[in-house]
Amino acid sequence: MVRSQAPALLTIGRLAAEGGVGVETIRFYQRKGLLQTPTRESGVRRYGPEDLRRLRFIRHAQVAGFTLGEIGELLELDAGEDRDHARALARSRIATLDARIAELRQARDALERLAAQCAQGGKGPCPILASFGV
Repeated sequence: MVRSQAPALLTIGRLAAEGGVGVETIRFYQRKGLLQTPTRESGVRRYGPEDLRRLRFIRHAQVAGFTLGEIGELLELDAGEDRDHARALARSRIATLDARIAELRQARDALERLAAQCAQGGKGPCPILASFGV
């Protein structure tokens, strides 16, 4: 006979380690309403598999560039099946990332030009420093 084991409950330190974050990050997510704060059992808060899944979800969404507010919306959608809203959030995030990429490319191109001007030598202030107002 095979017995099914109940999933182990985790302390906040263990949850943090398994989720790849610090304890203070978990507390921060709790203050933001992204993670629940469990009640104490024998003086210690215990977290379950759903808490770990949710923590990993938050971390992955952050890596994808979502803000904490958007992650909160995604977590609400996670319980339902509102694919249209989730897709709209993703498309909005893509547009924001595309705009940021364009800004970064412009900054890189400008710096590339300044570095080339600086490499030409010559008299006077360095073009890089002069452009920054130094």
